[in-house]
Amino acid sequence: MSKEAILHIGFDDTDSPKGMCTTFLAYKIVDLLQKEKTEFLDFPRLIRFNPNIPWKTRGNGAVAIKIKTRNPTKIKNQITRLVSKYSDIKNGANPGLVFFENNSIPSAFVNFSNLALWQLINRNNAKRFAKNNNLEIFYQGNGQGLVGAIGAIGYDFQDHTLELLSYRRRSQFGKERKISAESVKTMQEKTSPNTFNSFDTKKGRILITPHGPDPVFYGVRGENVDSLVCATKILKSDEKLDGYMIFKSNQGTGDHLKNELSFRTMKPFASGTITGKVCNSPKIVKGGHVFFKIFSKGHEYWCAVYKPTGISTIASNLIKGDKIHVGGGVRKASKNFPRVINLEFIKIINLEKKIFISNPLCKNCNKKMKSKGKNQGFQCIRCDRKLSKKISVETKRKIQKKLYLPKISAHRHLTRPMQRFGIINRDIKFDKSITWFCIYRN
Repeated sequence: MSKEAILHIGFDDTDSPKGMCTTFLAYKIVDLLQKEKTEFLDFPRLIRFNPNIPWKTRGNGAVAIKIKTRNPTKIKNQITRLVSKYSDIKNGANPGLVFFENNSIPSAFVNFSNLALWQLINRNNAKRFAKNNNLEIFYQGNGQGLVGAIGAIGYDFQDHTLELLSYRRRSQFGKERKISAESVKTMQEKTSPNTFNSFDTKKGRILITPHGPDPVFYGVRGENVDSLVCATKILKSDEKLDGYMIFKSNQGTGDHLKNELSFRTMKPFASGTITGKVCNSPKIVKGGHVFFKIFSKGHEYWCAVYKPTGISTIASNLIKGDKIHVGGGVRKASKNFPRVINLEFIKIINLEKKIFISNPLCKNCNKKMKSKGKNQGFQCIRCDRKLSKKISVETKRKIQKKLYLPKISAHRHLTRPMQRFGIINRDIKFDKSITWFCIYRN
């Protein structure tokens, strides 16, 4: 009897802006593996990598699956065929598929994955990594998907959330998604804080449905399986869905902003944080976007806060000397600015006193004195009281020492929402009863 093998399967970049979805491919693979009576050792993992990569589609997510099987060769062949079938190559997908047989994940995988969270990794580096580590790989197009495939296998969870993705029937692909906004609002109210970022109550906007032609109908993010399954029973739509699958993910963890940017690492498309002092007056440009500079460890860095984030007003009220901690992605230099950090949050550590010089106040009349002319002092026009100098007046700041996040509708997949601050989720136990996977039968 053949020995059971632990098989890690990683894949990425099977979708395009015009269709398909890497998680839908995972859904099809799990369906196949379930029919083969394969033993799943963990939830399928959906890992979001650096969101600033210019050629990403949607959330830059890659998928990995860990199984135990007595026939790894058969499984590999079946999955390779599925990757070819469900990759939108004709519209620009560059799928990458990686197989790794081992119970433990070497540190080299983890290091590769950590780098992919905040830097740009060239596909040739991924191909070299695969060769140096004797990985079985399959790719089409330019093989860019190998980066995410390796990274998803190597990702080391320090905190995680879950996402239940519900899939459409093929006949509905590309059609308008119709779901009751009231049911989404109710679902959020009943399942919070165990779900997050489902409905923007200020704008009355649904946040769980994508807008493209991909097979996903909705995705609910949360902290445990029961809350996500409960959410599906509250949501209302007339469309008959194909099924759902729950992924273990790094969404909502702020994972891409755990590294400090420096003069050396401030490369285009990198993600990270900087702590320093504001060193100029913020500039408000056309459209209401705000640009300012921060001084940190001997260097100045431009920062940008765009109006749709909802925190541009906070940025416009910063003054020279304010100490702040910021995070975001590095934008390439343009004709108007050098490299700029597009901010995803602003944490104010210390506020300078805002002082302005004013004509002195008459203590008798409680009115501002008038200037008598250059170097001639000031005089009250009511009581003739005189003073020689202007005075310094401190004004109350319109911002506070605290963390400012974008409005909920401007959150990225990886943005840690306010309700998750202080939460580290390490203990979700994998349930082998397959409650995390469901295909609806007519």
